[in-house]
Amino acid sequence: MAQHSSTPYPLVIVGSGPAGVSAARAYVDAGGPGPVLMLTSDVDHPYERPPLSKELLRSTAEPEPTVLDELPDAVELRRGVTVTHADLGARTLWAAEEPIRFERLILALGARPIPLPDVEADAEVHLLRSFADARRLVTSAGHARSAVVVGSGFIGCEAAASLALRGVETTLVTPDEVPQQRRLGRAAGERIAEWLSGAGVTLRTGVRVSGIEAPRTIHLDNGVTLAPDLILAAVGIEPGGGLLEGTELTVHEGRVVADEHLAAAPGVWVAGDASRARHAVAGRPIVVEHWGDALAMGEVAGANAAVTTVSVPDAAAGQSSALAHEADADEGALRSWDQAPGFWSTIGEHLLKHSAWGDGHAAARLVERPGSFTVWYADEEDRLVGVLTYNADDDAARGRELVAAGAAWSEVSGDLRGELRTDADA
Repeated sequence: MAQHSSTPYPLVIVGSGPAGVSAARAYVDAGGPGPVLMLTSDVDHPYERPPLSKELLRSTAEPEPTVLDELPDAVELRRGVTVTHADLGARTLWAAEEPIRFERLILALGARPIPLPDVEADAEVHLLRSFADARRLVTSAGHARSAVVVGSGFIGCEAAASLALRGVETTLVTPDEVPQQRRLGRAAGERIAEWLSGAGVTLRTGVRVSGIEAPRTIHLDNGVTLAPDLILAAVGIEPGGGLLEGTELTVHEGRVVADEHLAAAPGVWVAGDASRARHAVAGRPIVVEHWGDALAMGEVAGANAAVTTVSVPDAAAGQSSALAHEADADEGALRSWDQAPGFWSTIGEHLLKHSAWGDGHAAARLVERPGSFTVWYADEEDRLVGVLTYNADDDAARGRELVAAGAAWSEVSGDLRGELRTDADA
Protein backbone atom coordinates (compact mmCIF):
# COMPACT_ATOMS: atom_id res chain seq x y z
CA MET A 1 0.00 0.00 0.00
CA ALA A 2 1.34 3.42 -0.95
CA GLN A 3 2.26 5.78 1.86
CA HIS A 4 1.00 9.33 2.19
CA SER A 5 3.29 11.63 0.22
CA SER A 6 4.36 13.50 3.37
CA THR A 7 5.47 10.28 5.10
CA PRO A 8 8.96 9.24 4.05
CA TYR A 9 9.63 5.65 3.03
CA PRO A 10 12.35 4.10 5.20
CA LEU A 11 14.02 3.04 1.93
CA VAL A 12 13.48 3.91 -1.71
CA ILE A 13 15.33 1.93 -4.39
CA VAL A 14 15.53 3.32 -7.91
CA GLY A 15 15.99 0.46 -10.37
CA SER A 16 14.70 -3.12 -10.64
CA GLY A 17 17.72 -4.74 -12.26
CA PRO A 18 20.04 -7.15 -10.44
CA ALA A 19 21.53 -4.43 -8.22
CA GLY A 20 18.14 -3.11 -7.12
CA VAL A 21 16.61 -6.52 -6.47
CA SER A 22 19.68 -7.75 -4.60
CA ALA A 23 19.69 -4.56 -2.51
CA ALA A 24 16.03 -5.00 -1.57
CA ARG A 25 16.52 -8.59 -0.45
CA ALA A 26 19.68 -7.82 1.52
CA TYR A 27 18.02 -4.87 3.24
CA VAL A 28 15.00 -6.90 4.32
CA ASP A 29 17.13 -9.91 5.32
CA ALA A 30 19.27 -7.64 7.51
CA GLY A 31 16.20 -6.35 9.33
CA GLY A 32 15.97 -2.92 7.75
CA PRO A 33 12.75 -1.04 8.59
CA GLY A 34 9.99 -1.04 6.01
CA PRO A 35 8.13 -0.56 3.88
CA VAL A 36 10.51 -0.37 0.92
CA LEU A 37 9.53 1.33 -2.33
CA MET A 38 11.18 0.20 -5.58
CA LEU A 39 10.74 2.47 -8.60
CA THR A 40 11.56 1.28 -12.11
CA SER A 41 10.99 2.51 -15.63
CA ASP A 42 10.82 -1.12 -16.75
CA VAL A 43 7.30 -2.34 -17.45
CA ASP A 44 8.05 -5.98 -16.65
CA HIS A 45 8.49 -7.73 -13.33
CA PRO A 46 12.22 -8.09 -12.46
CA TYR A 47 13.82 -10.67 -14.73
CA GLU A 48 17.21 -12.08 -15.68
CA ARG A 49 18.94 -10.06 -18.39
CA PRO A 50 21.78 -12.42 -19.49
CA PRO A 51 19.44 -14.72 -21.49
CA LEU A 52 18.24 -11.81 -23.65
CA SER A 53 21.21 -12.02 -26.03
CA LYS A 54 21.58 -15.79 -25.78
CA GLU A 55 18.88 -18.38 -25.06
CA LEU A 56 15.93 -16.09 -25.64
CA LEU A 57 17.26 -14.72 -28.94
CA ARG A 58 18.37 -18.13 -30.15
CA SER A 59 14.99 -19.74 -29.55
CA THR A 60 12.19 -19.67 -32.10
CA ALA A 61 9.58 -19.98 -29.33
CA GLU A 62 7.47 -17.07 -28.12
CA PRO A 63 9.80 -15.01 -25.90
CA GLU A 64 9.13 -15.17 -22.18
CA PRO A 65 11.23 -13.50 -19.50
CA THR A 66 13.09 -15.55 -16.93
CA VAL A 67 11.37 -13.95 -13.96
CA LEU A 68 13.32 -13.56 -10.75
CA ASP A 69 11.94 -14.87 -7.48
CA GLU A 70 9.26 -12.75 -5.86
CA LEU A 71 10.42 -9.69 -3.98
CA PRO A 72 10.01 -9.69 -0.18
CA ASP A 73 6.54 -8.76 1.05
CA ALA A 74 7.88 -5.52 2.50
CA VAL A 75 8.80 -4.26 -0.98
CA GLU A 76 6.30 -2.25 -3.02
CA LEU A 77 7.21 -2.34 -6.72
CA ARG A 78 6.07 0.44 -9.06
CA ARG A 79 6.74 -0.36 -12.70
CA GLY A 80 6.79 1.97 -15.67
CA VAL A 81 7.79 4.91 -13.47
CA THR A 82 10.56 7.34 -14.42
CA VAL A 83 12.28 9.43 -11.76
CA THR A 84 12.74 12.86 -13.30
CA HIS A 85 14.70 14.74 -10.64
CA ALA A 86 15.87 14.63 -7.05
CA ASP A 87 16.38 16.98 -4.11
CA LEU A 88 18.62 14.99 -1.81
CA GLY A 89 18.77 17.70 0.83
CA ALA A 90 15.00 17.49 1.19
CA ARG A 91 15.12 13.69 0.82
CA THR A 92 12.64 13.83 -2.06
CA LEU A 93 12.41 12.30 -5.54
CA TRP A 94 9.89 13.21 -8.22
CA ALA A 95 8.25 10.68 -10.51
CA ALA A 96 5.44 11.79 -12.83
CA GLU A 97 5.35 15.04 -10.83
CA GLU A 98 4.64 13.09 -7.64
CA PRO A 99 6.98 13.85 -4.72
CA ILE A 100 8.30 10.72 -3.02
CA ARG A 101 10.06 11.23 0.30
CA PHE A 102 12.63 8.82 1.68
CA GLU A 103 14.89 8.25 4.66
CA ARG A 104 17.37 6.06 2.80
CA LEU A 105 18.01 5.86 -0.93
CA ILE A 106 19.70 3.19 -3.04
CA LEU A 107 20.46 4.19 -6.62
CA ALA A 108 20.58 1.15 -8.90
CA LEU A 109 20.06 3.21 -12.03
CA GLY A 110 21.58 0.83 -14.56
CA ALA A 111 22.39 1.96 -18.07
CA ARG A 112 20.87 2.29 -21.50
CA PRO A 113 22.35 1.25 -24.85
CA ILE A 114 24.10 3.91 -26.90
CA PRO A 115 22.35 4.52 -30.23
CA LEU A 116 24.34 4.73 -33.43
CA PRO A 117 25.02 8.21 -34.80
CA ASP A 118 24.02 9.30 -38.30
CA VAL A 119 20.85 7.23 -38.40
CA GLU A 120 17.80 8.50 -40.28
CA ALA A 121 14.79 9.07 -38.06
CA ASP A 122 12.69 6.32 -39.65
CA ALA A 123 15.46 3.73 -39.87
CA GLU A 124 14.75 0.43 -38.10
CA VAL A 125 17.65 -0.16 -35.72
CA HIS A 126 17.23 -2.43 -32.70
CA LEU A 127 18.87 -1.89 -29.33
CA LEU A 128 19.05 -4.60 -26.67
CA ARG A 129 18.87 -3.91 -22.95
CA SER A 130 15.40 -4.75 -21.65
CA PHE A 131 12.97 -7.61 -22.16
CA ALA A 132 10.80 -5.25 -24.20
CA ASP A 133 13.80 -4.69 -26.49
CA ALA A 134 14.36 -8.43 -26.72
CA ARG A 135 10.71 -9.10 -27.54
CA ARG A 136 10.88 -6.69 -30.48
CA LEU A 137 14.21 -8.13 -31.63
CA VAL A 138 12.98 -11.73 -31.51
CA THR A 139 9.84 -10.78 -33.44
CA SER A 140 11.96 -9.17 -36.17
CA ALA A 141 14.36 -12.13 -36.20
CA GLY A 142 11.43 -14.45 -36.83
CA HIS A 143 10.82 -12.73 -40.17
CA ALA A 144 14.44 -12.00 -41.10
CA ARG A 145 16.67 -13.86 -43.52
CA SER A 146 19.64 -11.56 -42.92
CA ALA A 147 20.94 -9.42 -40.06
CA VAL A 148 23.77 -7.02 -39.30
CA VAL A 149 25.07 -6.62 -35.75
CA VAL A 150 27.13 -3.48 -35.19
CA GLY A 151 29.63 -3.83 -32.35
CA SER A 152 31.81 -6.68 -31.11
CA GLY A 153 31.46 -6.36 -27.35
CA PHE A 154 29.94 -9.20 -25.38
CA ILE A 155 26.35 -8.31 -26.29
CA GLY A 156 27.25 -7.97 -29.97
CA CYS A 157 29.14 -11.26 -30.09
CA GLU A 158 26.51 -13.17 -28.13
CA ALA A 159 23.65 -11.79 -30.21
CA ALA A 160 25.42 -12.37 -33.54
CA ALA A 161 26.07 -16.01 -32.65
CA SER A 162 22.49 -16.47 -31.45
CA LEU A 163 21.01 -15.00 -34.63
CA ALA A 164 23.24 -17.19 -36.80
CA LEU A 165 22.36 -20.30 -34.82
CA ARG A 166 18.65 -19.67 -35.40
CA GLY A 167 19.32 -19.64 -39.15
CA VAL A 168 19.62 -15.91 -39.87
CA GLU A 169 22.43 -14.96 -42.25
CA THR A 170 24.37 -12.69 -39.88
CA THR A 171 27.16 -10.17 -40.39
CA LEU A 172 29.06 -8.56 -37.52
CA VAL A 173 30.61 -5.13 -38.15
CA THR A 174 33.36 -3.81 -35.87
CA PRO A 175 36.17 -1.23 -36.03
CA ASP A 176 38.46 -3.67 -34.20
CA GLU A 177 40.77 -6.05 -36.07
CA VAL A 178 39.28 -8.92 -34.07
CA PRO A 179 36.26 -8.96 -31.73
CA GLN A 180 36.90 -7.79 -28.17
CA GLN A 181 40.47 -6.76 -28.98
CA ARG A 182 40.49 -3.64 -26.82
CA ARG A 183 39.13 -5.41 -23.75
CA LEU A 184 40.56 -8.92 -24.05
CA GLY A 185 43.56 -8.63 -26.38
CA ARG A 186 44.32 -10.09 -29.77
CA ALA A 187 44.74 -13.76 -28.82
CA ALA A 188 41.32 -14.00 -27.18
CA GLY A 189 39.79 -11.98 -30.01
CA GLU A 190 41.17 -14.38 -32.61
CA ARG A 191 39.52 -17.32 -30.88
CA ILE A 192 36.22 -15.50 -30.53
CA ALA A 193 36.41 -14.70 -34.24
CA GLU A 194 36.86 -18.42 -34.96
CA TRP A 195 33.81 -19.26 -32.85
CA LEU A 196 31.68 -16.67 -34.59
CA SER A 197 32.78 -17.84 -38.03
CA GLY A 198 32.08 -21.42 -37.00
CA ALA A 199 28.55 -20.42 -36.00
CA GLY A 200 28.01 -18.93 -39.45
CA VAL A 201 28.68 -15.24 -38.72
CA THR A 202 30.42 -13.18 -41.41
CA LEU A 203 32.95 -10.78 -39.86
CA ARG A 204 33.62 -7.34 -41.29
CA THR A 205 36.45 -6.03 -39.13
CA GLY A 206 38.34 -2.75 -39.19
CA VAL A 207 35.33 -0.83 -40.54
CA ARG A 208 32.81 1.61 -39.11
CA VAL A 209 29.23 2.48 -39.91
CA SER A 210 29.15 5.88 -41.62
CA GLY A 211 25.36 6.12 -41.79
CA ILE A 212 22.06 4.25 -41.88
CA GLU A 213 19.19 5.10 -44.22
CA ALA A 214 15.58 4.10 -43.71
CA PRO A 215 14.39 1.51 -43.55
CA ARG A 216 17.53 -0.69 -43.20
CA THR A 217 20.44 0.36 -45.43
CA ILE A 218 23.87 0.50 -43.80
CA HIS A 219 26.78 2.44 -45.29
CA LEU A 220 30.27 1.44 -44.13
CA ASP A 221 33.28 3.74 -44.24
CA ASN A 222 35.03 1.44 -46.73
CA GLY A 223 32.34 2.11 -49.34
CA VAL A 224 30.38 -1.11 -48.81
CA THR A 225 26.58 -0.92 -48.50
CA LEU A 226 24.53 -3.58 -46.71
CA ALA A 227 20.74 -3.97 -46.78
CA PRO A 228 19.77 -6.58 -44.16
CA ASP A 229 16.32 -7.46 -42.89
CA LEU A 230 17.40 -6.66 -39.32
CA ILE A 231 19.92 -4.29 -37.71
CA LEU A 232 21.09 -4.53 -34.10
CA ALA A 233 23.34 -1.84 -32.61
CA ALA A 234 25.48 -3.06 -29.70
CA VAL A 235 28.14 -0.37 -29.38
CA GLY A 236 28.15 0.22 -25.63
CA ILE A 237 26.10 1.65 -22.81
CA GLU A 238 25.43 5.02 -21.23
CA PRO A 239 25.18 4.79 -17.42
CA GLY A 240 22.10 6.36 -15.86
CA GLY A 241 23.73 8.52 -13.21
CA GLY A 242 23.16 11.70 -15.19
CA LEU A 243 19.91 12.09 -13.26
CA LEU A 244 22.01 13.13 -10.25
CA GLU A 245 24.03 15.83 -12.02
CA GLY A 246 23.70 19.06 -10.08
CA THR A 247 22.85 17.36 -6.79
CA GLU A 248 25.07 16.96 -3.74
CA LEU A 249 26.46 13.73 -5.22
CA THR A 250 29.63 13.48 -7.30
CA VAL A 251 28.91 12.14 -10.79
CA HIS A 252 31.74 11.08 -13.10
CA GLU A 253 30.87 10.30 -16.73
CA GLY A 254 27.34 9.28 -15.82
CA ARG A 255 28.34 7.23 -12.78
CA VAL A 256 27.76 8.16 -9.16
CA VAL A 257 30.97 8.12 -7.12
CA ALA A 258 30.93 6.12 -3.87
CA ASP A 259 33.22 4.76 -1.17
CA GLU A 260 33.99 1.10 -0.48
CA HIS A 261 30.74 0.78 1.51
CA LEU A 262 28.96 2.00 -1.65
CA ALA A 263 27.86 5.16 0.13
CA ALA A 264 27.66 8.15 -2.20
CA ALA A 265 26.55 10.43 0.64
CA PRO A 266 25.18 9.80 4.13
CA GLY A 267 21.99 7.79 3.69
CA VAL A 268 22.53 7.34 -0.07
CA TRP A 269 24.08 4.23 -1.65
CA VAL A 270 24.75 3.14 -5.22
CA ALA A 271 25.15 -0.21 -6.97
CA GLY A 272 25.51 -1.55 -10.49
CA ASP A 273 26.31 -0.01 -13.86
CA ALA A 274 25.77 3.60 -12.83
CA SER A 275 28.30 3.52 -9.99
CA ARG A 276 31.99 4.30 -9.73
CA ALA A 277 32.94 2.91 -6.34
CA ARG A 278 36.16 2.35 -4.48
CA HIS A 279 36.89 -1.36 -4.31
CA ALA A 280 38.19 -2.44 -0.91
CA VAL A 281 40.70 -4.92 -2.36
CA ALA A 282 41.75 -3.04 -5.48
CA GLY A 283 42.22 0.09 -3.38
CA ARG A 284 40.90 2.36 -6.11
CA PRO A 285 37.60 3.29 -7.77
CA ILE A 286 36.55 0.85 -10.47
CA VAL A 287 33.61 0.41 -12.83
CA VAL A 288 31.86 -2.91 -13.47
CA GLU A 289 29.01 -3.61 -15.87
CA HIS A 290 28.01 -7.21 -15.35
CA TRP A 291 25.16 -9.14 -13.78
CA GLY A 292 27.05 -10.92 -11.01
CA ASP A 293 28.88 -7.77 -9.96
CA ALA A 294 25.60 -5.86 -9.80
CA LEU A 295 24.16 -8.57 -7.54
CA ALA A 296 27.19 -8.36 -5.24
CA MET A 297 27.10 -4.56 -5.08
CA GLY A 298 23.37 -4.53 -4.39
CA GLU A 299 23.84 -6.95 -1.52
CA VAL A 300 26.46 -4.68 0.08
CA ALA A 301 24.39 -1.53 -0.44
CA GLY A 302 21.22 -3.10 0.97
CA ALA A 303 22.94 -4.56 4.00
CA ASN A 304 24.62 -1.25 4.81
CA ALA A 305 21.38 0.69 4.41
CA ALA A 306 19.74 -1.66 6.90
CA VAL A 307 22.26 -0.94 9.66
CA THR A 308 22.34 2.81 9.11
CA THR A 309 20.26 5.11 11.28
CA VAL A 310 19.04 8.25 9.55
CA SER A 311 17.21 11.42 10.47
CA VAL A 312 15.29 13.40 7.90
CA PRO A 313 14.09 17.01 7.73
CA ASP A 314 10.50 17.71 8.70
CA ALA A 315 8.91 18.77 5.42
CA ALA A 316 5.78 20.05 7.15
CA ALA A 317 7.88 22.36 9.31
CA GLY A 318 9.93 23.52 6.36
CA GLN A 319 13.13 22.07 7.80
CA SER A 320 16.14 21.06 5.77
CA SER A 321 19.41 19.56 6.91
CA ALA A 322 22.78 18.86 5.37
CA LEU A 323 23.33 15.38 4.04
CA ALA A 324 26.46 15.09 6.17
CA HIS A 325 24.37 15.06 9.37
CA GLU A 326 21.61 12.69 8.32
CA ALA A 327 23.09 9.22 8.64
CA ASP A 328 24.99 7.27 11.25
CA ALA A 329 26.19 3.70 11.42
CA ASP A 330 28.65 1.63 13.42
CA GLU A 331 31.69 1.39 11.14
CA GLY A 332 32.25 -2.18 12.25
CA ALA A 333 28.76 -3.18 11.14
CA LEU A 334 29.24 -1.90 7.60
CA ARG A 335 30.14 -4.23 4.76
CA SER A 336 32.77 -3.37 2.17
CA TRP A 337 32.61 -4.11 -1.54
CA ASP A 338 35.47 -6.60 -1.77
CA GLN A 339 34.40 -9.32 -4.22
CA ALA A 340 36.70 -9.52 -7.23
CA PRO A 341 34.70 -8.60 -10.34
CA GLY A 342 33.96 -11.30 -12.87
CA PHE A 343 31.42 -12.69 -15.30
CA TRP A 344 30.61 -15.46 -17.75
CA SER A 345 29.79 -15.02 -21.43
CA THR A 346 28.36 -17.64 -23.78
CA ILE A 347 29.18 -17.06 -27.45
CA GLY A 348 27.41 -19.73 -29.45
CA GLU A 349 28.37 -22.97 -27.75
CA HIS A 350 31.46 -21.57 -26.04
CA LEU A 351 31.57 -20.40 -22.42
CA LEU A 352 34.14 -17.80 -21.37
CA LYS A 353 34.91 -16.93 -17.75
CA HIS A 354 36.55 -13.60 -16.96
CA SER A 355 37.79 -12.03 -13.72
CA ALA A 356 39.42 -8.60 -13.93
CA TRP A 357 39.49 -5.18 -12.33
CA GLY A 358 38.21 -3.80 -15.62
CA ASP A 359 40.49 -0.78 -15.98
CA GLY A 360 42.88 -2.17 -18.56
CA HIS A 361 46.08 -4.20 -18.80
CA ALA A 362 49.61 -3.71 -20.12
CA ALA A 363 50.31 -7.29 -21.22
CA ALA A 364 48.35 -10.43 -22.03
CA ARG A 365 49.86 -13.92 -21.91
CA LEU A 366 48.19 -16.84 -23.61
CA VAL A 367 48.41 -20.40 -22.34
CA GLU A 368 46.87 -22.81 -24.83
CA ARG A 369 46.08 -26.46 -24.28
CA PRO A 370 44.06 -28.90 -26.40
CA GLY A 371 40.43 -27.79 -26.22
CA SER A 372 41.08 -24.96 -23.77
CA PHE A 373 42.97 -21.75 -23.21
CA THR A 374 43.73 -19.17 -20.54
CA VAL A 375 44.82 -15.56 -20.96
CA TRP A 376 46.57 -13.94 -18.02
CA TYR A 377 46.58 -10.13 -17.88
CA ALA A 378 49.20 -8.02 -16.08
CA ASP A 379 49.72 -4.32 -15.43
CA GLU A 380 52.86 -2.21 -15.94
CA GLU A 381 54.31 -3.55 -12.69
CA ASP A 382 53.69 -7.17 -13.78
CA ARG A 383 50.91 -7.72 -11.25
CA LEU A 384 47.98 -9.87 -12.30
CA VAL A 385 44.92 -7.76 -13.06
CA GLY A 386 42.77 -10.28 -14.94
CA VAL A 387 42.26 -13.81 -16.19
CA LEU A 388 40.13 -15.15 -19.06
CA THR A 389 39.46 -18.85 -19.45
CA TYR A 390 37.80 -21.28 -21.81
CA ASN A 391 37.37 -24.86 -20.57
CA ALA A 392 39.95 -24.19 -17.85
CA ASP A 393 37.99 -24.06 -14.61
CA ASP A 394 41.02 -24.63 -12.38
CA ASP A 395 42.69 -21.57 -13.90
CA ALA A 396 39.46 -19.60 -13.53
CA ALA A 397 39.18 -20.35 -9.81
CA ARG A 398 42.86 -19.87 -9.09
CA GLY A 399 43.07 -16.79 -11.28
CA ARG A 400 40.20 -15.07 -9.49
CA GLU A 401 42.01 -15.56 -6.17
CA LEU A 402 45.34 -14.33 -7.56
CA VAL A 403 43.77 -11.25 -9.14
CA ALA A 404 42.05 -10.42 -5.87
CA ALA A 405 45.36 -10.82 -4.05
CA GLY A 406 47.26 -8.60 -6.49
CA ALA A 407 49.66 -11.46 -7.13
CA ALA A 408 52.75 -11.10 -9.31
CA TRP A 409 52.94 -12.76 -12.72
CA SER A 410 55.88 -14.81 -11.39
CA GLU A 411 53.47 -16.68 -9.11
CA VAL A 412 51.84 -18.14 -12.21
CA SER A 413 54.55 -18.36 -14.85
CA GLY A 414 56.58 -21.09 -13.15
CA ASP A 415 53.64 -23.50 -13.12
CA LEU A 416 52.53 -23.11 -16.72
CA ARG A 417 52.30 -26.06 -19.03
CA GLY A 418 51.51 -25.85 -22.73
CA GLU A 419 52.15 -23.12 -25.25
CA LEU A 420 52.85 -19.68 -23.76
CA ARG A 421 52.71 -16.47 -25.75
CA THR A 422 54.21 -13.59 -23.78
CA ASP A 423 54.10 -10.63 -26.13
CA ALA A 424 52.00 -7.60 -25.21
CA ASP A 425 49.67 -8.25 -28.16
CA ALA A 426 48.46 -11.64 -26.96
